Amino acid sequence: MNVLLDTHSFLWMTLDMPELSARARAAIENPANRKYVSMASLWELAIKDGLGKLDLQTPLDELLAEIGNPFPLHRLGIQDAHVLAYRNLALHHRDPFDRMLVAQALSEGLTVVGCDEAFDAYGVRRVW
Repeated sequence: MNVLLDTHSFLWMTLDMPELSARARAAIENPANRKYVSMASLWELAIKDGLGKLDLQTPLDELLAEIGNPFPLHRLGIQDAHVLAYRNLALHHRDPFDRMLVAQALSEGLTVVGCDEAFDAYGVRRVW
């Protein structure tokens, strides 16, 4: 299975926080699964960190440098197909970062690892 970590899942996994569910952790730690983090999530973290709305416990530059440890985690860039899919999404969810994750998941056939039930309105496969 190919999985796309939403912003919370990425952060909770990276910081080894208990908020990450057992099913989500299993999907992330499964070596058979290819794991992705969207550049949209990293952008969201940078914005919130810059505004002082996020306590990362680790400086953002260190957090970014550690992506892929202790298991492979690939950055997913924003492609034209994702932008076009985003444009065509219904407004079930107003968060622009989450909507980009939906567009990427639908375009790339990825399962989202995340707790936000708003993803379900788009027919995205989701693990939590």
